[in-house]
Amino acid sequence: MEESIKIEHLSFSYPEQERLALDDLNLTIKQGEFLVLCGPSGCGKSTLLRQLKTVLTPHGQRTGLIWFRGQPLDTLDQRLQSSAIGFVQQSPENQIVTDKVWHELAFGLESLGYDTPTIRRRVAEMASFFGIEGWFYKNVTELSGGQKQLLNLASIMAMQPDILILDEPTSQLDPIAAGDFIATLGKINRELGTTILLTEHRLEEAFPLASKVVVMDAGKLLCAGSPQEVGVALKQSGHAMFLAMPTAMRVWASVENDAPCPVTVREGRRWLTDYAGRHSLKPLPEMAVPSGSGEAALTAEELWFKYEKDGPDVVRGLELSVRKGEFLALLGGNGTGKTTSLKLLSGLLTPYRGQVQIHGSLGILPQNPQALFVKKTVREDLFEIFQGKQIPRQIQEGRVAHVTALCRLGPLLDRHPYDLSGGEQQRAALAKVLLLDPDILLMDEPTKGLDAEFKQAFAEILRVLLRRGVTVLMVSHDIEFCARYAHRCALFFDGSVVTEGRPRDFFSGNSFYTTSANRMARGLLPRAVTPEDVMVACGGALSPEPALPEDIPPLPELEKNSPAARPRKLPWWRKLLAAASGLAVLVLFLKVLGVTDLTALVTQEGATALAEDQLRLYGVMIAAMFVFALSITRRTHRPEYLVQTPKEKRKLTKRTLAATVLILLLIPLTLYVGVFYLDNKKYYFISLMVLLECMLPFFLIFEDRKPQARELVIIAVLCAIGIAGRAALFMLPQFKPVMAMTIIAGVAFGGETGFLAGAMTMLVSNVLFGQGPMTPWQMFAMGIIGFLAGVLFRKGWLRRSRGSLSVFGALCAILIYGGIMNPASALTWLGELNGKILLTYYISGFPFDCIQAAATWLFLFFGAEPMLEKLDRIKVKYGLVE
Repeated sequence: MEESIKIEHLSFSYPEQERLALDDLNLTIKQGEFLVLCGPSGCGKSTLLRQLKTVLTPHGQRTGLIWFRGQPLDTLDQRLQSSAIGFVQQSPENQIVTDKVWHELAFGLESLGYDTPTIRRRVAEMASFFGIEGWFYKNVTELSGGQKQLLNLASIMAMQPDILILDEPTSQLDPIAAGDFIATLGKINRELGTTILLTEHRLEEAFPLASKVVVMDAGKLLCAGSPQEVGVALKQSGHAMFLAMPTAMRVWASVENDAPCPVTVREGRRWLTDYAGRHSLKPLPEMAVPSGSGEAALTAEELWFKYEKDGPDVVRGLELSVRKGEFLALLGGNGTGKTTSLKLLSGLLTPYRGQVQIHGSLGILPQNPQALFVKKTVREDLFEIFQGKQIPRQIQEGRVAHVTALCRLGPLLDRHPYDLSGGEQQRAALAKVLLLDPDILLMDEPTKGLDAEFKQAFAEILRVLLRRGVTVLMVSHDIEFCARYAHRCALFFDGSVVTEGRPRDFFSGNSFYTTSANRMARGLLPRAVTPEDVMVACGGALSPEPALPEDIPPLPELEKNSPAARPRKLPWWRKLLAAASGLAVLVLFLKVLGVTDLTALVTQEGATALAEDQLRLYGVMIAAMFVFALSITRRTHRPEYLVQTPKEKRKLTKRTLAATVLILLLIPLTLYVGVFYLDNKKYYFISLMVLLECMLPFFLIFEDRKPQARELVIIAVLCAIGIAGRAALFMLPQFKPVMAMTIIAGVAFGGETGFLAGAMTMLVSNVLFGQGPMTPWQMFAMGIIGFLAGVLFRKGWLRRSRGSLSVFGALCAILIYGGIMNPASALTWLGELNGKILLTYYISGFPFDCIQAAATWLFLFFGAEPMLEKLDRIKVKYGLVE
């Protein structure tokens, strides 16, 4: 059989990570195979899949080779990769790019340049194959989660790929939709012969379709083979991954027998029937009961809710009551209103009818764990929960150490939360919620992305909370987990609860919305709903429950330069100095604004005595601004290389020197031609010329390389922030964040990028405000500030500290922007320059320059440090060029 993909000695590590995400991995995927890739959270599954699609490959250090149909993958052009290698991501919203269903089906084919008849034929074919005709003309926003994921799959299959890669595509789907989706994959593999590579935590549905299973652990290949071979190998090795195997396989392994290993429910039922014919089955074990007092902790009475005034009701007359110490699982299909109900119960949404009664404090674990992360390391995020609370540091560290051990976060404490796998993010978010010590815990899909081993640990954590009287309400698609651990299950349908009961009563009577164990054993054990029920009935050995750690180690000590260890308060004398200098600046500024008659400052004979006094006031005010900035600036506790460029990297490149020549010679020459030879009337043309000239040095950055879109998007975003800030604050003259964003761009990405960001921001924002003859000058003035920031930082003369950047920004506003724009205004409106005219414009423009200086100082003081930290992370994670 022909090889589709061959991986040879592949190793990969993420930036600033010592541990290999992939470690000397070798794997061959044959044409037409259905390969299921599984393993615990963080084992490297998603990292491996993204290596197989160049545009999705993460930045990092990689060794080894990947072959696609006998050719090195890196040598294939993007068009061939786009059509031959299909990739379905975990979240359907991250992949849909158009507004209509039929647009989405045609988008990939249009991008590849197919003619209209071919596009129409393939779209019609895929719509029929996937059963999309009924919602072919709908908006994608009207689709359920399962429909969106099916649309993603159909859109990719329209391009007729040779291999289809899917990264946990059913993680956000309900059990029925997930089963239908995986069944569709089997149909594609069986009827079209498409090679399929699937990572999945729901192995009950995936294993029966797999021709090959690969298990990973810690970046290495643990075992590979048929589903039966892998099951036997994991059983013999005693690996925790065996807990994720299908129910039939786990029940078979719990007893001594010589029968072949079953995989499907049908095979398991046949094996169980044979086993029961030779052995007597034992009674089922008792199920857990709530240990609380029986008092209601959370009650919902006749809740009604709709998102739009004229829209349909999402929640309809919801009646719900959860007792103290009870674990209630809320199940149901996608789009039935479960998450909306959870938001109503938590107070995030307000019903238009009905009321919610809460007795105790709430802890909420949202469906998207990233919504809880606000810091740059897991450690800082955990300590963030104590901000504003008078809790001694020793107690904080003890509680963080406790949840760190509970949720197995020790190796992850100093990593960025967004760099964790989906399951690791769930664990970190759970730890943060547990630090609140809530009386009522509301959770939305908490087991999503968790491996089987940690699910058991998670269940033990919930048991500890329940014994303490904590109430747990969980929205979930994980039927197996709810059947085993919940006290009560409720089915949500059409905006309300339609039925509820204890797990055995709830699941044993259903045909589809039930567990694999019940399907397998219902002929002999009709009330068995978990694999453990069937194991006990067969006299088998249960897997040992994970014990929660008793000896919890203390947290590692914080480094001296870590943000959590930096001082929080200024000494009293600096506060006093800041108050005095700030008041002086305000008084002087108001006094400067009090002189509104320019004739009192400048006459035909020149500057008056009042003008000289005003100039002295300007100087005193600038000095007071310096004192104020220095008095409130704390020392920057960061590595020196983040504050100042290392000496070995301070030499300017030839590219930067060439950019300096262009900026200091060519652009001023262009402005000169525009003023004196084009009568300052061709400012559209001059603006375009200035833009092209300031982009030229930036393009030199990408000489001899092919940049990815993500390298340009971040710079476009910086420009967009400056444009949006200027538009949002249009009512405040000169009080804009544009200069601050320009300086940040220059410091983060270099002088050329700083010049481009400043010039582009002024050009586009002026289009919004109305293009004018001052635009080329504004582009040049703002651009040169960004360029100067980048060059000075590169040379080590500008430190990347809060105080240094703030003072630099204020000086640039007065000396550079004001120094260029004031004479430019005189030249534009009067057509001539002399000492008297310059003095008039400088004196009259100084108050506005001071406003811009204050705004720039303010935005840099509060925004530069956090924004530069985030840009540092982006540069490291995505390998952006400086």
